[in-house]
Amino acid sequence: MDYLYTLAFIKQNNKILMINRVKQPWMGMWNGVGGKRHINESPLECIVREIYEETNIKVTMDQVIDKGIVTWNDEFKAFASGLHLFLVELPSDYVYETPVVTLEGILDWKDITWVNNMDNLGVSYNIPYFIDNVLFKDHRFLYECLFEGNNLLSVKEVLI
Repeated sequence: MDYLYTLAFIKQNNKILMINRVKQPWMGMWNGVGGKRHINESPLECIVREIYEETNIKVTMDQVIDKGIVTWNDEFKAFASGLHLFLVELPSDYVYETPVVTLEGILDWKDITWVNNMDNLGVSYNIPYFIDNVLFKDHRFLYECLFEGNNLLSVKEVLI
């Protein structure tokens, strides 16, 4: 399936670069970086462009790992029904000072244990369900998220 949106998690050592979003969906929540594809733009081309636009970090397509798809039902207040999910690992010696205030929100490095903590109400609700697979497994997955409004009811994980 081909979805309009992309999302990437940028990892360096035991931290992930997250953005506290100033727009819906997930306004006020910490999330990965990404965005909407342009006409005739592949998901991979989109995420490389979005990473640069949102963070000023230049990555190559070879650095981007396809980790699958996240979908959601129409009950969630978002503009589409799914997105392409990616991982980028930065070298240990790459320097990216945070926090950084952008038009999209505030970028900051967050410890992986903070991001994947199910009790963390500051992270987009579905991320703790799939972030460990994104970071540590070699497979692609489909994550089907069921929402009632902004309330996450369940996340179903399927190997693809």
